[in-house]
Amino acid sequence: MPRVRKGAARTRKHKRVLKAAKGFYGANSRRFRIATEKVFRAGVFATRDRKTRKRQFRRLWITRISAACKQRGLRYSQLIEGLFKSNIELNRKMLSEIAIADPAAFDKILTAACGTDAIKKD
Repeated sequence: MPRVRKGAARTRKHKRVLKAAKGFYGANSRRFRIATEKVFRAGVFATRDRKTRKRQFRRLWITRISAACKQRGLRYSQLIEGLFKSNIELNRKMLSEIAIADPAAFDKILTAACGTDAIKKD
């Protein structure tokens, strides 16, 4: 039986890893052994940070809603409680978008959720 060498398969593997490492700094994008480690670590970070991104966006939306509520003399927790009690199902992303883009509509949502006496009129 003839001896089989891995020439073509090894070249394909190296090319695939080095292509994934393109843009890395220094030897990280040129040397196969180092590039393999860096590409693996990059995958770990990417997986972890997909979860982190969701958390960060939710924090941003809550901060925006809280600021909009504070301008109207209401607390964020009071708004969320009012929305829950009045069966208004709006997620935080949409609430923050409404608060930024259409303050009049946000006022109507506040009125529906918490009543007219809760909102401070300027």
